[in-house]
Amino acid sequence: MSDKPPTLVFLLMEDWFFASHFWARGLAAQKAGWRVVLVSRQSRAAAAIEASGIEFHAANLDRKRLNPFAELAFSLWLARLYRRLQPDVVHHIALKPIIFGGIAARLARVPAVVNAPIGLGFVFSSDKWLAKLLKPLVTVGLRMTMSPLHGVAVFENPDDLNAMIDGGMVRRARTRLIRGAGVDIERFTPSPEPSGPVRILLAARMIQEKGIPDFIAAARRLQGRAEFWLAGAPDLSNPNPVTEAELKAWENEGIVKWLGPVEDMAKLLRQVHIFTLPSTYREGLPKAVLEAMAAGRPVVATDIPGCREAVLDQETGLLVPPRSPADLAGALARLIDEPALRARFGAAARRRVEQNFSDEIVCRKTLAVYDSLKGTAP
Repeated sequence: MSDKPPTLVFLLMEDWFFASHFWARGLAAQKAGWRVVLVSRQSRAAAAIEASGIEFHAANLDRKRLNPFAELAFSLWLARLYRRLQPDVVHHIALKPIIFGGIAARLARVPAVVNAPIGLGFVFSSDKWLAKLLKPLVTVGLRMTMSPLHGVAVFENPDDLNAMIDGGMVRRARTRLIRGAGVDIERFTPSPEPSGPVRILLAARMIQEKGIPDFIAAARRLQGRAEFWLAGAPDLSNPNPVTEAELKAWENEGIVKWLGPVEDMAKLLRQVHIFTLPSTYREGLPKAVLEAMAAGRPVVATDIPGCREAVLDQETGLLVPPRSPADLAGALARLIDEPALRARFGAAARRRVEQNFSDEIVCRKTLAVYDSLKGTAP
């Protein structure tokens, strides 16, 4: 019997997204005896990931690239890499890696595949012409790759799971539900509310679909009753970024305080009273919301897939219709005016994360998926 450890390969678009959402699972697999490899575009996180003992291979991935010949060339390159790495399990994260990683895995005869859509996002939520053009093509690609013979599809919320089953993109027997990316509940802990004016935080990539325009409109309605903070950087690789010029103009107008990208979210959450995420597209299970809940902060979010899986309306926070600044402002005003309600929602939010969304729970369930696939293929 070989003493060679089993190999697990993660394929996703960005190294920083692995660092924020999958690193804990990679380290848990490493601790459990797996050789762990990351394949992604290289930017700011690769060096730290490699220092943790995870192998890293830079890949020519581009979220905005639409050239099918370039994508097929990438699949051929990836198939050669998979043949060298000889993975026992590959974990493809997000729609493009699922489709083109799936082609590579089939060419390389990878024994087992885990596919994780992590949210249906722009293609399945937007009414933009580009999304309408891409949707049928992506649907066909997913029907070909989401349900490999030896593999499973892992979803973060039941809305997306059922939508993909109903769309014929995956078979129910090949699905698993693991809710979210996990939260470090030792790092994100409840703290007393800060003194001073009520502060409301939206932390996300600065793109239109995160509801930034609705947040600004709500802030205008509530001007003078609270401080409104934005944390995050413009995502210029997204089809609908909020630009730095827009953010600075809103700040100069006195509507919001834009903090830019923030490394220490736990520290930032201790400085605010309310968290909000008024997304207008399908989320997987937004980690920023779960971190705010773990920190004991009430959350106002939109009633959409992903957000409603995290936030229980009238229990851990408030849900409002998407694209409705008036409803968003009304919910925020209620929490601004009722500190006792903020405290009650925040305490319930912390309990919900402890019981459902901790790193320990998510890592344990994910490792169980890997172990169930190890050695299943002929």
